[in-house]
Amino acid sequence: MAPPVGAVPPGWSQPPAAPPVGYPQQGYPQAGYPQVPGYGPPRSYPAWAAAPPPVLQPGIVPLRPLGLGEILDGGFRAIRANPRVMFGLAALVVTAAVAVQAVLTWYVGGLIAPQVADLAGSLDPSGLYDVEGTLGTSLADILTLPVVSVATTVLSGLVILSVSRSVIGRTIGLKEVLRSWRVWYVLGFTVLSGLAQLVVLAVWIGAIVPLAVNDSAGAAVAVALIGGLAVAVAAVWYSVRTLLAPAALMLEGGGFWAAVARAWRLTRGSFWRLLGIYLLVSILVSIVVSIISAPATVIAGLATGDASGTSFASIAIVSVADVIGLTLSTTYLSAVVGLLYIDVRMRREGLDIALARAAGESAA
Repeated sequence: MAPPVGAVPPGWSQPPAAPPVGYPQQGYPQAGYPQVPGYGPPRSYPAWAAAPPPVLQPGIVPLRPLGLGEILDGGFRAIRANPRVMFGLAALVVTAAVAVQAVLTWYVGGLIAPQVADLAGSLDPSGLYDVEGTLGTSLADILTLPVVSVATTVLSGLVILSVSRSVIGRTIGLKEVLRSWRVWYVLGFTVLSGLAQLVVLAVWIGAIVPLAVNDSAGAAVAVALIGGLAVAVAAVWYSVRTLLAPAALMLEGGGFWAAVARAWRLTRGSFWRLLGIYLLVSILVSIVVSIISAPATVIAGLATGDASGTSFASIAIVSVADVIGLTLSTTYLSAVVGLLYIDVRMRREGLDIALARAAGESAA
């Protein structure tokens, strides 16, 4: 049965009664307190209409669904909350990857360059474009791409552990992060994703080559353009749908495929939001990396007189800039991905309640 009109819900306090006759009425001038011109009478609120309590924020972000600004700011807060893990670990992993890249660049660009001199001469007889050095550097970049990709992906998984603790006001030590065996799941996922992408590229190229060999230039160009567009769209779609996979693999229990499937389900219905935020952050970190790497490349060329960038001194200068740029970009991007995972779960599963309970237990 509906409650009578004017009734107060159970458990709520009753509104204050009107003051007795003979007492000054609230909101009107009283003796000794003249009313200030231009100001209305003071307002009063019943106790049951009090403002809601503030949102709990024990760590780097409030425990509720996050806005864009809170996610971007939360990435910086995560780094400041645990710089030893966020920056220290990132610097170690990125330095190792860049060192391998530098060695391969020097080896391919310097030692193997004479072997491609004949090809360079046939492609550019005048030597105007330094095809020999360009081919060596490009080949080195292709060879080291898997190394850098694996290193940054593994680093992302490790950094997400620190972000998940910083959300509830805790920190995690470097040794504890390195002992996490689930990072092998992230590595396996990276390898499988890379193999799947190679298969798609092989199918695309395999469809173009026979057409080009059989003098079907028009069909080859059409397949190249349409197939290239389809591959690009599929790559973006797959990247977004698996964006939360490293976080799910690191933070949730269960087996490998169960975590991957769960990450896939979490992105359902949030595709465009995840794509927009990730694209925005990727553009921002790319600008930062360019600001660091571009001057280093110019300085290396001027200081060493090596325009191709294959000398040891030139590679060393560029590698230092690469370590700084990749450390900053990978750390921040990984922090944002971790916050996106937490945000999606707070929106869809009420994770903020469990996080608030965990924060309260740690404070106690």
